[in-house]
Amino acid sequence: MQVKATLSSVRISPRKVRLVANAIRGLEVPKAKIQLQFLVKKSSAPILKLLHSAEANARHNFKLNPDEMYVSEIFVNEGQSFRRGVSQSRGRVHQIRKRTSHIHLTLSEKKDRNPKSGVADKVVAEKKKKADSDVHKEKKESAKQVVAPSKTKKRLVGISRRAFHAHE
Repeated sequence: MQVKATLSSVRISPRKVRLVANAIRGLEVPKAKIQLQFLVKKSSAPILKLLHSAEANARHNFKLNPDEMYVSEIFVNEGQSFRRGVSQSRGRVHQIRKRTSHIHLTLSEKKDRNPKSGVADKVVAEKKKKADSDVHKEKKESAKQVVAPSKTKKRLVGISRRAFHAHE
């Protein structure tokens, strides 16, 4: 079961909110709460409030225990930008964009989670990476063996031709 909650038009730049969102992605709800309480970022307070809202949705609407859930998905989209002006020299005005964010949070039950597949995927990725690096090394070694110094003259073109053949 998935429980969703959204928060729209938070007056913080999406780039700054994503830092906090990445910190709690994949964590269990109690651990995510602790993480958000001790993070020294302005965006941690609205995300904590959103997490409490999603937790209440799970408890009230679906009769789920939030302690047995984790943050399966959290992403931040860009909201509308407020345009403001700041005075500059010679009577000019430069534009400032006050950015806003839309935050989307999804909680899922732990039993839906398959931790073994994540570990297996990492092992397979490491083996593939190692095999690719071995193949790359073999190609480099074979290329070194094939390349021999050529005794043919290189043909000069363009500016270098004019520079070296100016006396002709």
